[in-house]
Amino acid sequence: MRLSPAEKQEIIQLVDRSELGVNRTLKELGIHKSTFYKWYQAYLSHGPNGLLPKSRTRRQWNSIPEAQKQLVVDVALEHPVLSPRELSVKLTDEQKIFISESSVYRILKSKGLITTPMHILLAASNEFKDKTNFVHEMWQTDFTYFKIIGWGWYYLSTILDDYSRYIVHWELCRNMKTEDVERTVEKALTVAGLQKGQRPKLLSDNGSCYISAEIKEFLKSKDIKPIHGRVRHPQTQGKIERYHRSMKNVVKLDNYYCPEELNAALTSFVNYYNHERYHESLDNVTPADVYFGKREQILKRREKIKLQNMRYRRALYFTEKLNYINPTLKNLNNLSNLNQGNTL
Repeated sequence: MRLSPAEKQEIIQLVDRSELGVNRTLKELGIHKSTFYKWYQAYLSHGPNGLLPKSRTRRQWNSIPEAQKQLVVDVALEHPVLSPRELSVKLTDEQKIFISESSVYRILKSKGLITTPMHILLAASNEFKDKTNFVHEMWQTDFTYFKIIGWGWYYLSTILDDYSRYIVHWELCRNMKTEDVERTVEKALTVAGLQKGQRPKLLSDNGSCYISAEIKEFLKSKDIKPIHGRVRHPQTQGKIERYHRSMKNVVKLDNYYCPEELNAALTSFVNYYNHERYHESLDNVTPADVYFGKREQILKRREKIKLQNMRYRRALYFTEKLNYINPTLKNLNNLSNLNQGNTL
């Protein structure tokens, strides 16, 4: 049983006043004599503070230096919306400092900077059975809607590359018709710069604008093969559904009073999503990094930074250890010389 400093002090005073003697009193209390005298010596030397539990000061070789811990806090305060995972990657990419996601979490937790995590309300189903292996192998498309005060409902048509999750093109439409889908796909092909023979498959739900005879004819003329998800199973288009949720969590925080305001907010978010937001399923790189073929280069650079940081921490640990040992060795040598002098 671990006793508090106050209880230890009370036992010392009890033994000191006891008429039974030290040994018998300690036996009655069930406390070993060596334990009591350890407390007693600490109490005589340092008073009540000597009875406080000793903090563990032994440091591991890979402990994070205090300066880097403070940097984690500073970056977290500067970017409060970033998760520990995103902060960890940001520190590696921008500060050239490797600190794992779990370590970032512990540092922020100790400073009271961790908030309650958001719960996932829409769980994805199993992975798509035919995974894509390269950019523009397959696109996902879907509509979602926004209400503009005084203007009514507007519909956002988006083309997302399945492999990289990059938003190839998006367009705010007044309606949700076949011609809106055709226009979005046409512009996406132009933006992507795809030639004939480089056409993606197009995955969509079973909305009327995606299964009409007109859209089938249009896609056939563009050499694009349409694929439709299972009825009432939006998880098939899980990537674009998940994008819509992330986007709406940010964009719908404000009210919009004209289409230009909504367009500006969507432009800002798409740029952030494509080029700045670290995506966990993409090895914590951005969709643009995968889309433009930079992922492997970035991952190799991060691994190099991690190794450099591990070597630095190990070197720092052994330097501090040597600085502690050298004075001790010096004192031992002095004592040895003194003993030899006395012998002579």
